[in-house]
Amino acid sequence: MKIVFIADFFVDQILGGGELNNEELIIMLQEDGHTVQKIQSHFVDRYFIESNSRKKFIVANFANLQQQAIDSLYGEEYIIYEHDHKYLRSRDPSTYPDFKAPAEELVNIKFYKNARAVLCQSQFHLNIIKKNVDLDNLVNLSGNIWSLESLDLMRQSVHNKKTATCAIMDSPISHKNTADAVKYCEATQRPYNLVKSSDYKTFLNELGSNETFVFFPKTPETLSRIVVEARMMGMSVIVNKLIGATQEPWYKLKGDELITHMHQKRETIKNIVVESLT
Repeated sequence: MKIVFIADFFVDQILGGGELNNEELIIMLQEDGHTVQKIQSHFVDRYFIESNSRKKFIVANFANLQQQAIDSLYGEEYIIYEHDHKYLRSRDPSTYPDFKAPAEELVNIKFYKNARAVLCQSQFHLNIIKKNVDLDNLVNLSGNIWSLESLDLMRQSVHNKKTATCAIMDSPISHKNTADAVKYCEATQRPYNLVKSSDYKTFLNELGSNETFVFFPKTPETLSRIVVEARMMGMSVIVNKLIGATQEPWYKLKGDELITHMHQKRETIKNIVVESLT
């Protein structure tokens, strides 16, 4: 199968959770014999779509996708691998009561409805979309994809000695709410470490060296990859009610059991993607 993978950014531009997930999916599809062409969304126009007609399209983050390209995709077979809420102008449902936005704030509705499938990160994620848009093509992936190398690294961390400290993600992104996590630790007299590294392996090692992870995001986390990583490394987690992962049936697992489950999820998610395109 010939696939075009469209995203605002790829892992060589931004080391984010969505980009890491997408890159591993692309690698797995290629290993299965599929041809995958990566292109950033701002380079896609109707001429590109027309010249790649008859290929399958995976559209991930598409904030920079031109309207003419979206219109051209209506005649193609595509799925949306949703990482947030791009059916909202703000991409943030937290500003609305019960996460339900007024109709005038909805965008890209035809694009979502016309997709062969809209792949969601968790049931929490799916439910929020469903509240806002009447779609019958929503699929709960119930997880993310990690590389085998990353899973092995986290499995080692499970058995490493941890310090009696709290890890806090040191993020400049306001809705990740580093400030309130720090305030919580200071108010409860819990020693903490701010974790930040542009190198993913270093980041995991620093995160997994602590006993606890504290995270109070201001906006709904469709899954929260970092919370799952903390659980996989055997850490306790202190979070609010905006974490999609906490509402999945596998969240009760921890350490080796959760790593094994996410190892199996690699194949499950890849198969859902392939089946959605065929």
